Amino acid sequence: MVGTESRAVVRSVRELSDLRNRAALVVGGAGHVGMAAAETLLELGASAAIMDRDDDRCRQGAHELAGTTGGHVIATACDLADENATRAAVRKGISELGRLDVIVHCAAYVGTTTMPGWAVSFEHQTVPAWDAALRVNLTSAFVIVQEAREALIASGHGSVIFVSSIYGLAGPDMRLYDGTSMNNPAGYGASKGGLLQLGRQLATLLAPRVRVNAISPGGIWRNQPDAFHQRYVSRTPLGRMAVEEDVKGAVAYLASDLSAYVTGQNLVVDGGWTAW
Repeated sequence: MVGTESRAVVRSVRELSDLRNRAALVVGGAGHVGMAAAETLLELGASAAIMDRDDDRCRQGAHELAGTTGGHVIATACDLADENATRAAVRKGISELGRLDVIVHCAAYVGTTTMPGWAVSFEHQTVPAWDAALRVNLTSAFVIVQEAREALIASGHGSVIFVSSIYGLAGPDMRLYDGTSMNNPAGYGASKGGLLQLGRQLATLLAPRVRVNAISPGGIWRNQPDAFHQRYVSRTPLGRMAVEEDVKGAVAYLASDLSAYVTGQNLVVDGGWTAW
């Protein structure tokens, strides 16, 4: 006997990607990837709250996004290392938006973050820097989804997207960094790998009402030293580093009903880096 699922009306791609009457929280929303993610959601019709540590950057980002997309954007600043402040910011976002359907978590300490004991040689990396990175990169994702759980379930379209990294999947090739001031702290890969496993855990815990997936971008062009850039590009099948625009399609897919039957997955956007 044919299941009833096969008799559902088939919607168009335009209808499946429509995010009108949905609301999103973009964590790290004033950063490069966060702004691209928020812009994507707004372009598809969602309203959005962007959460970031710096209140001025958060407000400026919201203002810019509203101007470029014509969408409804609010700012909700907080220190993601502070659990109580983070929970309060999530509640504020839900209250002001009136609902919550999508979370994109892309806040992180990265290799270029200036913090004592962080982007230095392994023997000089410190436990306080490790702890600070895990608190922002990983623990805040746990806290935010936990606080937003009821709103996501009530949505009927709940979707959580964790932005991880290729370094959550594979160890770094430290030869790329030779002769540069750049580094790849151990806490970065550990936190990004943890984010992938948290996503798989939540995908089963929050099913069937909420989907949880991840995006793992490759290295994103940030005017890195030429030596690093050339080495990275030569190791990438598509012959270039990523740009923010490369993440937009992945966000659109995982946030919308285009991926209504997808959960617990990691979409790798790396130009083929991990295909070797």
